[in-house]
Amino acid sequence: MPQLNKRKPWRMLSLGMAALLAISVLAACTKQADENKVKDEPKDNSKVVVTYKGGTITENEFNQEISMMKFLYPEYEAALASDQVREQIVKQEVVYKLLAAKADDKAKEEGAKQGNEQLEQYKKSVGEDKFKTFLSDQKLTEQGVKDYFTRVMTVINSETNKVTDDQLKQEFEKNKDQFTTATVRHVLINFEDPKTKKQRTKEATLKLAKEVKAKLDGGADFATIAKKYSEDPGSASNGGLYENASVAQWVPAFKEAAETQPINKIGEPVETEYGYHVIKVESRNEPTFDKLKDNEKAALKNKLAGESIQNFTENDLAKLDLKINLPKAPATQEKSGATSGAGSTTTPSGTTSGTGDSKAGTAKDGAANEGK
Repeated sequence: MPQLNKRKPWRMLSLGMAALLAISVLAACTKQADENKVKDEPKDNSKVVVTYKGGTITENEFNQEISMMKFLYPEYEAALASDQVREQIVKQEVVYKLLAAKADDKAKEEGAKQGNEQLEQYKKSVGEDKFKTFLSDQKLTEQGVKDYFTRVMTVINSETNKVTDDQLKQEFEKNKDQFTTATVRHVLINFEDPKTKKQRTKEATLKLAKEVKAKLDGGADFATIAKKYSEDPGSASNGGLYENASVAQWVPAFKEAAETQPINKIGEPVETEYGYHVIKVESRNEPTFDKLKDNEKAALKNKLAGESIQNFTENDLAKLDLKINLPKAPATQEKSGATSGAGSTTTPSGTTSGTGDSKAGTAKDGAANEGK
């Protein structure tokens, strides 16, 4: 329903700068010193750019983090030249370094397994040849990317494993509408005539909507009427039908009608910013906590995990005597297309690899939409 999707549920991917910052929240400590590094690996002699209680980050480590962002999300390369974004990324790098160190053995084991799965999914999504090209463009290694995914998944598992059943139930009660679905048919009469592009007055629009309702009240077939009169390009050809759709995605007035209107009754025209809607709710599903599907409970857990990470960032980072002295971002050059990474593989489920339904993705979405 393109015109009615005023906002997306927190389970779906949020684009724009919020997504970039969320990416940095979940993917911020990829190339840090690893406990299992080969002993003869070249020593990092670059200058320290961040200090905090318990550790440091070098310029090489930070640059590798930026390269990983470009590798996975080339569409944000220009934003990565922003001092504000770069500082946000390095702050989250500190957070993830600390949280990964605190993870228990179970979270680390799960993180290693899922990190490898993420790597294989990513390689499959872009193809072996492109994957190697992307690595070369950003001067990364396959092991480095695997370590990146492993670190992310370790932290996500560590935080989700801490979520209690009571917390889960409380979160469900606060977000019930996120799990309510409805099958509705509607006819939209726009405030602008789509054929002539001329504006209609509110009175004229309502009059047309009431005429449609009168036809439906008289027994006319809803699907036939919607195909003839509805001006919603997302549903008119389908008889005005949206089947088993999340009510949380719709603008408030339409959402309220979907949640409260009696089943199979033609409601009075509902006004939104687009025009007037004549709505029939054919079915509605309001799940209880005990009937939630496993993936829905996982989404709640990941949202809470994302909030936990965000809370650590906002409340605990200031206690670490953090000192940041980042190098200036190199001048960016406009490119005709993405030279590395596979940003197009980011899906509504939020997976970093482009396939699957990962914890990292859903938790990222939770962080991106936190507070909305």
